[in-house]
Amino acid sequence: MSSVESFRSDVRAWLEKHAPQSLRGKVTDPYAQIWGGKKEKRTKDQDAWLAAAVERGFTAPTWPKEFGGGGLSKEEAKVLESELRRIDMPAPLTGFGLSMIGPTLLQFGNEEQKKEHLPKITRGQIRWCQGYSEPNAGSDLASLQCAAVDSGDHYVVNGQKTWTSYGELSDWMFLLVRTDPAAKKQQGITFVLVDLDQPGVNIRPIQLISGASPFCESFFEDVKVSKKNVVSQVNQGWTVAKALLGHEREMIAAVFGSGRNSTKGESVIQAAREFVGGEGKLADPVIRDRLAQLLMDEKCFELTVQRTADSARAGRRPGAESSLFKVYGTELNQRRQELLCSIRGPESLGWEGPGFGEEALKDTRGWLRSRGNTIEGGTSEVQLNIIAKRVLDLPGE
Repeated sequence: MSSVESFRSDVRAWLEKHAPQSLRGKVTDPYAQIWGGKKEKRTKDQDAWLAAAVERGFTAPTWPKEFGGGGLSKEEAKVLESELRRIDMPAPLTGFGLSMIGPTLLQFGNEEQKKEHLPKITRGQIRWCQGYSEPNAGSDLASLQCAAVDSGDHYVVNGQKTWTSYGELSDWMFLLVRTDPAAKKQQGITFVLVDLDQPGVNIRPIQLISGASPFCESFFEDVKVSKKNVVSQVNQGWTVAKALLGHEREMIAAVFGSGRNSTKGESVIQAAREFVGGEGKLADPVIRDRLAQLLMDEKCFELTVQRTADSARAGRRPGAESSLFKVYGTELNQRRQELLCSIRGPESLGWEGPGFGEEALKDTRGWLRSRGNTIEGGTSEVQLNIIAKRVLDLPGE
């Protein structure tokens, strides 16, 4: 037996022992996901699942063991992922700590920062959110004005951030601040880590047209940030910010581009069989064609993202191709939501109340929510400019 197959047998046995039956088959259930942090309320089975995974380093399989990771090779990490998929088991931990700030600290953080924050991320003790966009600095992020003033051993931060996903549930924020107001746009920006449990931090939820939202607006009034929480160098935060955006865009693409993770209950195929019908094949040839095209595109995109994930496990940093993934993944999800509404017909017009099935209401709200996919994490227009410049090497205006 090869070492990889031996590892598979070990993982399968470990899952049989530690993966709770109550969580199996719930990979698409948002209530089964574990985000960690001091404010999260978990079931006993979720606590047990997280604890078992932490002990093996399986919350961050490819991270170094010294920081709580599993130290797995890319082949072993793929085996673990496939075995979780086999039983439709949610990952033991998710969130921006693992997908965004963790990889960024591994690349730019000093040893003190890595030892302080990475183990808490892998153990699910701290939940992170992102402080980038501002009311007047969205797609033009470099125009941000949230200011940090030098005050000896710390900075004093004043300003506002918006679209802070899950801010009200988070414990720490990675924050972009302007430390040199006289510098040009990308210069004079610093990347800092902020403990949200302190005076002067005020986070308020923002409701979207879909009726629910993970977004918040965040306000900072004379908030103290220790200088030990500056990642990389003062006034050099734009380089760190761009690297993190690469991780963010790959994460968004993976979430929205994977049909397995984003159909929110009933799959598109199941909806088509229920509402379109037909013996052997769908009765509506137009829906049949759109569905076939969607499924093929999803599979191609999934394989492409997987190929890049394999490269990342081998040590390659995300590059400009993350913009390509972000554009395609979010537009793919919008196509999926449009198709679901077309399949359901008049039932997709429901908002609430009797006469509309639960899945129909989810799809209606999902369609509304998907309108923001091509805006959040950098608009498609901005991503296309990045692709033109850095991937296709096209000349500027």
